[in-house]
Amino acid sequence: MQHTNLILASTSIYRKALLNKLAIPFTALDPQCDETPLPNESAQQLVTRLARIKAQSCQLDLTKTNIVIGSDQVCIIDDEIIGKPLNRANAITQLSRSNGRSITFYTGIAVYNSTTNQCDVELDTFIVRFRKLSPSQIENYVDKEQPFYCAGSFKSEGLGIALFERLEGNDPNSLIGLPLITLINMLEKQGIAIL
Repeated sequence: MQHTNLILASTSIYRKALLNKLAIPFTALDPQCDETPLPNESAQQLVTRLARIKAQSCQLDLTKTNIVIGSDQVCIIDDEIIGKPLNRANAITQLSRSNGRSITFYTGIAVYNSTTNQCDVELDTFIVRFRKLSPSQIENYVDKEQPFYCAGSFKSEGLGIALFERLEGNDPNSLIGLPLITLINMLEKQGIAIL
């Protein structure tokens, strides 16, 4: 791996923290891409396309092989993509809409090899079932954790766990934005062994 650069195409502190769990050196770079959905593009198509674009947008050293990880995530309620709330009122509205219901997260993950020009892309699906919460419980949560930059208006790695009745998926890390189980398999195909 000495002639390989591992790059995370993300400025997200959450994705960086997740990748740090694997105890391998990497560099995080800001992917430059337009994240606007295309006409008639499904949520699944959107996240896999953006993950690919992000991975292919970042190169560190053209004299070495760059293995670049790109990821994108959306939250879906009633077949509608829900973005980051950005403020208290929107977070309360999002959580009130999710109250007592199931919502779906789609996470696209791509691993791009600059030498072979090959880009592998996977899609991870995770379903969150919310408990029935009172308006004051929702407001208390938002005020305590202020999840304004999190899709779905919660931080599952923190107090957000108190909002849920059930979680359904292969990897809880995908809720935070980077499905590590899938990523480990993808990196191993590129010759990067985690253990």
